[in-house]
Amino acid sequence: MNSFALCLRAVLPAFLIIMAGYASKRAGWVREADIPRMNKMAYRAFMPVMCFYNVYHSDVSSAVRPGLLAFSVLGVLSVYALSWLYAALFVKRRDRRGVVIQGLYRSNFLIIGLSFAEGLTGGGDLGCISVCAAAIVPLFNVLAVVTLETYNGATPDKKRLLLNIAQNPLLLGSVAGAVFLFAGISLPEPVALAVRQMGQAASPLLLFLLGAFFRFGNMRSHFRELLAVCAGCLVIVPGVMLAIAALLGFRGIEFVTLMALFASSAAGNSFTMAQQMGGDADLAGDIVVMTSLFCSLTMFLWSLLFLRLGFY
Repeated sequence: MNSFALCLRAVLPAFLIIMAGYASKRAGWVREADIPRMNKMAYRAFMPVMCFYNVYHSDVSSAVRPGLLAFSVLGVLSVYALSWLYAALFVKRRDRRGVVIQGLYRSNFLIIGLSFAEGLTGGGDLGCISVCAAAIVPLFNVLAVVTLETYNGATPDKKRLLLNIAQNPLLLGSVAGAVFLFAGISLPEPVALAVRQMGQAASPLLLFLLGAFFRFGNMRSHFRELLAVCAGCLVIVPGVMLAIAALLGFRGIEFVTLMALFASSAAGNSFTMAQQMGGDADLAGDIVVMTSLFCSLTMFLWSLLFLRLGFY
């Protein structure tokens, strides 16, 4: 029962905040046209501050873990390659291939995954998660641009990709946190309090906006692709990647980080990118909605299973 309660505590708050966002939109308190602008504000203002604080406030020895970073990057690249192979072989419509690939490899690590990790660890030292996110999120974005532009018939702009990586707000926030941490620079107490409060507001705000984003399209026209992505994203990918991580000896906060990375839902901004870059936006939106809804159950079951097995 203690295991059940701990895992429920990790998943239920995120689910309730998402539902509050959806209810607010249905009640007319949040307009759908405002959501992209609010998402951009949260991503560029609140998330970098959260990454800064998590690294700045972490233990030096726990913030940077080369083994965890290497496994995360190689794992994402492996899932991406297999997702591309699956889409090329089994997805007939070209405008859906990039969307399916995104849905399979690009998890909602920062919003749902981080909230899940905070609940599972009781808000402990999350520095290594922020450092991992600073490496993984730009990789997600680069792979998404390459994929969608490839299936859109365009040639990816290498200079633009490199510039986007260098200007990534999460990367900049984490690097700034590392500089302050290793240089021993202490923030004045009022500034530190403001940074902490902004960082704490980031995850709930993005979860709320994810719920407000929910829209349900005509799923019958792409039910096969939607079902495949849901099964792959929530069951097959986490099952395989977490089993490999367990065999390689990852435990504790490192294993929780990998659960947040590989077991969470499809990234919310994958819909926006598909819409802007010629992908099937209806399929992309339904992937975000359905994986976000069902991941509350699947993440609970994954966390319960590995907790009982003693991996964290």
